[in-house]
Amino acid sequence: MSSARPLLVYCAGVRWDDVRGTDRSLVSRLALEVDVLWIDPPFSAAALARDLSIASTFRGHSPKPVAPGVARLRVLAPPFPERPAFRAATGFVMRRAIHRAVARSRRSPLAIVVSSPEPRLGALPGVPYVYFATDDFTAGSALMGLDAGRLADAQREQVAGSDLVVAVSSQILSRWNTVGHPTLVLPNGCDVEHYRDVDTAPRPVEIYLPGPIAGVVGQLSARLDLALLESVAATGSSLLLVGPLQDSFAPDRVARLLAMPNVQWVGKQPYASLPSYLRAIDVGLTPYADTPFNRASDPLKTLEYLAAGRPVVSTPLPAVERLAAPWVVAAGEPSAFAEATMRLLSETRTSEVVRARQDFAELHSWSARAEQLLSAIGDIPPAVIASER
Repeated sequence: MSSARPLLVYCAGVRWDDVRGTDRSLVSRLALEVDVLWIDPPFSAAALARDLSIASTFRGHSPKPVAPGVARLRVLAPPFPERPAFRAATGFVMRRAIHRAVARSRRSPLAIVVSSPEPRLGALPGVPYVYFATDDFTAGSALMGLDAGRLADAQREQVAGSDLVVAVSSQILSRWNTVGHPTLVLPNGCDVEHYRDVDTAPRPVEIYLPGPIAGVVGQLSARLDLALLESVAATGSSLLLVGPLQDSFAPDRVARLLAMPNVQWVGKQPYASLPSYLRAIDVGLTPYADTPFNRASDPLKTLEYLAAGRPVVSTPLPAVERLAAPWVVAAGEPSAFAEATMRLLSETRTSEVVRARQDFAELHSWSARAEQLLSAIGDIPPAVIASER
């Protein structure tokens, strides 16, 4: 990190080492323009006691570089930081650590962006406060095992205290009273450079399925409509599943699906290896269930498939309508989803159509999203930035 560049504080809703999603993808591109102080969610002292091997990451209480232009701050919080009795103490510890880290940098941050629904987590006096809703947390509370009422209250407080309110979809923004607050819809993007050379990536040796192959790359969880995957598998088409599997996700049905000879699950794979697995896939699938949580979401995988030059079959989400991409077929019923998948599997993939899909994806790159966010932060009227938090 260089003191010659602006500093942005980013309080993430996930840890840097978690599955790469919106926060890390966006910050990696922001770091091309500004230095980023990434704040992990509070780490419980009880968890540290169970795993002393990570103690070294907390030594010195100072940010540690994790990527070019990005330093991560990990904060040790009281045990059970999410419980009501410890929440206030956790907030105090987090704010103090962030203030100290910023003071040591001797720089006035460009803004503080908070993608965690916890209110006022890292507010800094005189610094623009940006709340970024990467999902509809209230609608997804049951999926995440969180209290819906508390999340709704927390997000209302976030919006009320923000100088700029950002969300991945207009559906999320429409649920809040944002009168008097600048707003920005910032959909998810894709790492076009990462997937540009998919067709020359080494093919994974463990894949035994014959082509053509339909595939899902991403977390296999209750967000997915399992009936859609079952319908694809029932056609006899090869189905490849790449990503971590949620233990509670319909275990009996998932076990039956994975036992089919034309279905292969290869588990969680490193981000660097994903182009290889996408090389093996001919049609990308976004089989999201029709839920309020998913209707307000913006699936990363759809754009990533296009960035790899692959056509997509997706459930008819608002995010699909917004993209209006000719290479994304929307189908909600299992039979229609399977039929669309089979039809796309039978099509010939040419270099021209691959390039067209990739060029479309580039319009929605993470670099473009980072520019949008920095521009919106720069447009915040100074008069709306409170001097006290």
